[in-house]
Amino acid sequence: MNPLLIDTHCHLEMNDFNKDRREVIQRAKDTGIEYIINIGSDRESNIKGLRLSAEYPEIYLSVGIHPHDAKTLNEEVCNEIENWIKQPKVVAVGEIGLDYHYMHSPKETQIEAFKKQIAIAKNSGLPVIVHSREAENDTMRILKEEAQGVSGVLHCFSGDREMAEKAMEMGFYISIAGPVTFANAKNLREIAKFITDEYLLIETDAPYLSPVPMRGKRNEPSFLKYTAQAIADLRGISIHDIARITTLNAMKLFKIGEVPSKGEITYKIRGSLYLNITNRCTNHCGFCIRFHTSYVKGHNLKLEREPSAEEIINAIGDPMAYKEIVFCGLGEPLLRLDVVKEVSAWVKQKGGKVRIDTNGHGNLIHGRDILPELQGLVDSLSVSLDADDEKKYEEICKPVYKNAFQAVLSFIKEAKEYIPEVKATAVEIPGIDFDKCRSIAEDLGVELRIRKFNVVG
Repeated sequence: MNPLLIDTHCHLEMNDFNKDRREVIQRAKDTGIEYIINIGSDRESNIKGLRLSAEYPEIYLSVGIHPHDAKTLNEEVCNEIENWIKQPKVVAVGEIGLDYHYMHSPKETQIEAFKKQIAIAKNSGLPVIVHSREAENDTMRILKEEAQGVSGVLHCFSGDREMAEKAMEMGFYISIAGPVTFANAKNLREIAKFITDEYLLIETDAPYLSPVPMRGKRNEPSFLKYTAQAIADLRGISIHDIARITTLNAMKLFKIGEVPSKGEITYKIRGSLYLNITNRCTNHCGFCIRFHTSYVKGHNLKLEREPSAEEIINAIGDPMAYKEIVFCGLGEPLLRLDVVKEVSAWVKQKGGKVRIDTNGHGNLIHGRDILPELQGLVDSLSVSLDADDEKKYEEICKPVYKNAFQAVLSFIKEAKEYIPEVKATAVEIPGIDFDKCRSIAEDLGVELRIRKFNVVG
């Protein structure tokens, strides 16, 4: 089954598609492209985009004047844009921005047009689609000064890591196109790995920038799968994970489609099936994803209620279909020890493997040594160490229990007696001495794994 994708930026209205536009759109549907956002760049393309969106249910559009044509943005065209954005399938203002490479419009004219169209977006509540080429400093300065309260995306990103960081701090998405597949795109590939899940989008920019292996041919939305696969490979996840992440982000930004509202109790990442059995936790870690989103790799994990063991088992299906079954959601799974034991026993009976990701508070939570109860039920245990001393642990993790850090150390040390594989983990955040964390883990007889900050799942 093809993954469902959204091409967030293409130009199907261009003459390149006059001979086979309908076939191009059908090929996109056949390869799993759920929606296409057609991007306006001048007055004529905006009008053609409006016609396309009226003809094809899967096509939405953005209207705006590209920096190349900024010199054409007079009062009359501004009024037209303000009228066009009232149409139901217009989801953004763009493509707007700055292009200092070709300078088809004077620099100051580009800046003025950029500001005017940001103001239109701000008044309408629509996001902006931003083009920036060899104009990184001015682009970010203008967005910071003019786009307060405006969401948007830096399309076909070609900037550096610092620009990407600043954009995400402002709440802007970063869209990656076909060049990420090019042999000389080392910097872009590093950025494609670096962007957090919550701010990643993908696009074709068709008919331009065809990805490998289609480079040299006219680009089209059905080629988006090659870019998606390249990014998935870079990030060590599946194309279905990338599709879910970027489709969710596009739906949220452009308000198209139906964003999942019901929390999932099982969710697949790569070849593993994760179990989200509680949203409660005995830590309040400042880095925890649950304090700024309920989504992990595009999965909504906000539970309306805690599922029963029977519901979890039914949701798993065949445990042998997965590399492992992992107790890891938005909360601490060992708060529900009886459920963990019942589900784990069933998984093991069916021949599956079980891993538990825990903060190591299990003995504190239940007031007894629970590790013997997990023997034979759990193959692997991943315990969050997250600090190199008790003071830092208290500051970072804010546990509800006193002496929690020492309890975590004891839990890790004893776990080796009952669980075949035990690892300690720590999140890569400033102020933590990871050499000391590694020494602590070695003293406890386990391996330390460093988890990247803001990379979950």
